Amino acid sequence: MKLSQYGYDFSADLLAKYPAENRDESRLMVVNRAKGTIEHRIFKEIIEYFDEKDLFIFNDTKVFPARLYGNKEKTGAEIEIFLLRELNRELRLWDVLVDPARKIRIGNKLYFGDDDLLVAEVIDNTTSRGRTLRFLFDGSYEEFKETLFKLGETPLPKWVREKVEPEDAERYQTIFASKEGAVAAPTAGMHFSKHLFKRMEIKGIEKAFITLHVGLGNFRTVDVEDPAAYHTLDAGLTHNGITELFVNGEPAGVRWYGARTFDVAGKLRKGTNVLTIRVTTVLTNYAKARAADTPTAARWEWAQRLNKELGLRGPVTLY
Repeated sequence: MKLSQYGYDFSADLLAKYPAENRDESRLMVVNRAKGTIEHRIFKEIIEYFDEKDLFIFNDTKVFPARLYGNKEKTGAEIEIFLLRELNRELRLWDVLVDPARKIRIGNKLYFGDDDLLVAEVIDNTTSRGRTLRFLFDGSYEEFKETLFKLGETPLPKWVREKVEPEDAERYQTIFASKEGAVAAPTAGMHFSKHLFKRMEIKGIEKAFITLHVGLGNFRTVDVEDPAAYHTLDAGLTHNGITELFVNGEPAGVRWYGARTFDVAGKLRKGTNVLTIRVTTVLTNYAKARAADTPTAARWEWAQRLNKELGLRGPVTLY
């Protein structure tokens, strides 16, 4: 399939700007493949298609207030930051998207809130719009997280509505959300209500929960005509340090402090390819290793005390 094959006209009038007053009263289309029929129902009627001992699997991920607005140092230019995931709790590193990306470079400082309550420094570029930020904050981790989320707003997709309303914090969330970490709601689950859950329980329909955080991929646009020719390497779980990728002996990128994806489009060749991943330890671990024979390292290591978890844990995936 080519990207151009997905083009179609869609009227903005057909897009729902607000949810139904009751979650379970949205529209439901039921396709019967055996009969070749289509039914138009109300979502709460979904229970009619299931029986006792049937099992529903729900995603209990919870959306956090991922969108922040701030200003760039010196120029005061307005910028938008979209938090994607926390890379390192101790160093307060986050993987983010920035807009406008062309104005945000490594070394820039960004200010958020009244009286510049929160400051962040750009320490790496990850994609054309992606950056790694280190937040500078005097206080405990709990205080930092509370401040960060207080400044953020519900990440309602802008194609739904430009302006976020206070009610969206509850509307853009499932009733069973409990594990914080998503930047977008698992939308299929948003139509289940407490009343519908009770009816399922009475009928003997069973429930189970898994956690799948909706992340960066939900907001990435397909910007190549032939997606089959596009390749990304995901180094998997990488703790701290610096991760370097080499494709067939040629440098293919550097990622800092847990960032892990590399664009390898155009770097792969037909046949066999050799991918080399090098992870460099953090200074704390290096100092510990040299503490016995280097007085400077010994003094610095004494102040740090703790070993830092480090290494390539994987899995490494090319997709």
